[in-house]
Amino acid sequence: MDYFVTGGTGFIGRYLIERLLKRGGTLHVLVREGSRGKLEELIAGWDTGEGEVLPVVGDLNQPGLGIADAEIDRLKGTVDHFYHLAAVYDMEADDEAHRLANVEGTMHAVELANRLEVGCFHLASSIAAAGLFKGTWREDMFDEAEDLDRHPYFRTKHESERIVREQLQRPWRVYRPGIVVGDSHTGEMDKIDGPYYFFKLIQRLRSVLPPWVPTIGFEGKQINVVPVDFAADAIDHISHEEGLDGKAFHLTDPNPLRAGQILNLFARSAHAPQTSMRVDPQMLDIIPPAVRGGLMMLPPVKRITDTVLEDLGIPRDVLININYPTRFDCSNTLSALEGSGIAVPPLATYADKLWDYWERNLDPDLFKDRSLGGAIGGKVVMITGASSGIGYAAALKAGEAGATVLLVARSADKLEETKAEIEEAGGTAEIFPCDLSDIEDVERMGNEVLLAHGHVDVLVNNAGRSIRRSVALSYDRFHDFERTMQLNYFGALKLILTLLPRMRERKSGHIINISSIGVQTNSPRFSAYVASKAALDAFSRTIASEIVDDKVHITTIHMPLVRTPMIAPTKMYDAFPTISPDEAAEMITGAMISKPKKVATKLGNFGEALYTIAPKASDALLNTGYKLFPESKAAKGEKPGEGEADKAPSTEAVAFAHLLRGVHW
Repeated sequence: MDYFVTGGTGFIGRYLIERLLKRGGTLHVLVREGSRGKLEELIAGWDTGEGEVLPVVGDLNQPGLGIADAEIDRLKGTVDHFYHLAAVYDMEADDEAHRLANVEGTMHAVELANRLEVGCFHLASSIAAAGLFKGTWREDMFDEAEDLDRHPYFRTKHESERIVREQLQRPWRVYRPGIVVGDSHTGEMDKIDGPYYFFKLIQRLRSVLPPWVPTIGFEGKQINVVPVDFAADAIDHISHEEGLDGKAFHLTDPNPLRAGQILNLFARSAHAPQTSMRVDPQMLDIIPPAVRGGLMMLPPVKRITDTVLEDLGIPRDVLININYPTRFDCSNTLSALEGSGIAVPPLATYADKLWDYWERNLDPDLFKDRSLGGAIGGKVVMITGASSGIGYAAALKAGEAGATVLLVARSADKLEETKAEIEEAGGTAEIFPCDLSDIEDVERMGNEVLLAHGHVDVLVNNAGRSIRRSVALSYDRFHDFERTMQLNYFGALKLILTLLPRMRERKSGHIINISSIGVQTNSPRFSAYVASKAALDAFSRTIASEIVDDKVHITTIHMPLVRTPMIAPTKMYDAFPTISPDEAAEMITGAMISKPKKVATKLGNFGEALYTIAPKASDALLNTGYKLFPESKAAKGEKPGEGEADKAPSTEAVAFAHLLRGVHW
């Protein structure tokens, strides 16, 4: 047999050609002159003999597909099956792109098929040809389509079918695949489409919550998803069966899942939290459509929605699928495939493969410059508390990445040591000694920096003071609260207020505040420390909405317990699980790259969620820790050598600390 294929280098086209080649004969594949190389690469990977796949140079946008008359005369009467697969399916493409490819392209393909007098014309249409039909759409339906103007893809795929039905003078068959996803055996996919648009959201949830945390989502309506290998197998088989001309075939799942079920399958594949409670969007139907539409078009609502969708890479039009109103009968397809062994595999059997292929090959973040050098190379980065611990480790990494690192702390001698180490590694650093608990000294230092460099690109407020002491031992120690607030809040605040105006003027800047997991978990004995960190967090959250138009980012890092000199006085921490200063610095440099609003551990996020949902249960859990871990000698005001030695934590206490890894006790 001889075949003619348009869209042969497309996703479904590549799979279909592989199947047609097994039947023998010659395949004529339409290709633009500039795309011949791509086809040649595919041919090299196919199991073909010489001359089995022949490129036919043409253009979808030209009458008769732009094929020369001599070529048409040569092919006339020889083509048994003409497969028109070429189309634009892109939820983000504009009306003109859809019209040219889907309508004009089909018109030109039909014109050529008529001239070639082909045996049968096969159109790869789509379930989108039904528009947003409310109810069950049968394979013999066409004019009953509804709401085609909701998206140009709906309208143009419907119109392409009309062209075949009305203008084609040869036998025809139409195939309407559901949402085509990757190969059910390998996971291979060529682009982000359909459910893939929600993978980034699933990935984000995985990064902030443990997989066992229950969440709430939308149930949605049934979404018809089929793997590309099924679509190609079905088209290949049905197109060669006798007596099926003039029919449409729904290449759909006879037992489709709801949107919420589909997303849960992929969440399970990603080891992300699954929605244990799903809300049916039909609950919103009690609101009149005109009112709903008006609310969604209000500028504040539209802007918030667009911002969230843009951040997740979800086109607004994709949301149509969540509450898709159409069910698809596939009786013709099931009858034609009976006895062939071809059927839609359950999504649960290959969801893992789809997720794995996406994360390894299609995740948009894979194609971004994720290097620290790309983020801060050549920029001015100020790090406070840079003489030791987290600040020291972060300063070394920033210097290695090519930033000009401004080192801030009280001790000039220690800063000089850090500077020398950065310069020995080939970096650039300057020191700015400052007592960050002295507001006037902070202002002096900030102005000196602006005079010397004109601006600061990245400010890391890392310097801080921690006090571990129960409120029972703090009644006469008001100064504990004053000094933690002075350094952790007022010092950082004054520095922000000094450097922020220049950032806003330049429409560029990033402020990274090192907060604590204690702000999320409300750790007992840290009331002074947590309150000071929470104050800076609240300030940052409040001003974020004021400076968003100025392209200034604010990141809060809820740091877990880090083994630094600051925790040394509490000897029981020697037996506790902690992260190293280098690991903490990685959290900071990671924030420099991606500029998130918040960086936190999954346990910290869970503690925050638990307090919101069940605050009394959270108090009970924390009280257990309060009783397990005693006051330190430092907290009791005893000097080394005075009083009883600190007792080693009990086995139960150590186990509790390991269970709640990273929490300050």
